[in-house]
Amino acid sequence: MSKIGTDAIHAGQSPDPISGAVIPPISLSTTFQQQTPGVHKGFDYSRSGNPTRSALEANIAAIEKAKYGLTFASGLATTATIFHLLSPGDEVICADDVYGGTRRYFTRIAQPATYSKMVFVDFNREGALKEAITEKTKLIWIETPTNPNLKIFDIQAIVKDVKAVKPIVVVDNTFMTPYFQQPLLLGADIVMHSATKYLNGHSDVVLGALATNREDLYERLKFLQYAIGAVPSPFDCFLVLRGLKTLHVRMQRHEDNAKKIAKYLADHPKVEKVIYPGLESHPQHELAKRQMKGFGGMITFFIKGGIDESYAFLSDFKILALAESLGGVESLIEHPAIMTHASVPPEARIILGISSSMIRLSVGIEEVEDLIEDLDRGFARFEIKLTE
Repeated sequence: MSKIGTDAIHAGQSPDPISGAVIPPISLSTTFQQQTPGVHKGFDYSRSGNPTRSALEANIAAIEKAKYGLTFASGLATTATIFHLLSPGDEVICADDVYGGTRRYFTRIAQPATYSKMVFVDFNREGALKEAITEKTKLIWIETPTNPNLKIFDIQAIVKDVKAVKPIVVVDNTFMTPYFQQPLLLGADIVMHSATKYLNGHSDVVLGALATNREDLYERLKFLQYAIGAVPSPFDCFLVLRGLKTLHVRMQRHEDNAKKIAKYLADHPKVEKVIYPGLESHPQHELAKRQMKGFGGMITFFIKGGIDESYAFLSDFKILALAESLGGVESLIEHPAIMTHASVPPEARIILGISSSMIRLSVGIEEVEDLIEDLDRGFARFEIKLTE
């Protein structure tokens, strides 16, 4: 069995049989000639299937050690399609600390439309899952590490704990990518990604993806993909295929830089707290070492002070871009309470600790010394009263 770096470059792709082109050409056609009515070469209409999309889906399946892969127009389109596996009145248990768009979709779109019950729990709190699960629970949504608090949840333990009820277990693997974590091997039914992030890696595509080993789920999801129609364009699929070819190389550099920056931040007198799975201070550091092959490129930290200090710190970097999203080759920094998680109700933000001093950093692959110098400029822009 090939390793991920080889699969990321070759899976789903082979030289063009006509020209010998090493990189398969993009198929932009929306329709395909049929030999006789209903008889074709595997493609009839590009919403139901496209050669470039099929190549990407095979590639993502391979790197997630899955039999099947599907792609969508965005990460949220992927989430919404998965939710269509449910029936009205079904119950969903979701990690409490998740991407703001995921919570917004579940609470403001899916729940009112289907009368489904949404329960948000901290899977790390002893007894929380047992308290929440019922015979009506049909979907478990895990994000690990979580966004933005980087909590690590034990996928194998959760799968074991819900086995009697047999819900569909989904893991959002966007932060770790299959290079660092492969949830299907840990018992999950579906793994999903905002491929906009690390899988593409160049901040120029919006795309979602999922992978599964269950044929029954694949057949249902494949139909939903076709019937709902939230599919990505062939050109976007081509760009993600291109990005995946360097996934293993990029993730190594993201992590190398993040480790150094996390240590720098942990030692900084103007930083209150640093959350990074690779630090021994992380509450689930030992679990992270068991469950993941690395610690990734995402860091969350709290500066000393409040909103004024945050504004000062986040203004006018030379390299770091103040922007939402993550996972690109360039470093991005943002304020979750105002930006990515502004849609989370204020009372929920308080419970989750998404405060005015929280900063999220997506560490890119630049020279780490330049990134630290840029952070130094940010810290120099505000003063605090240091305790002796």
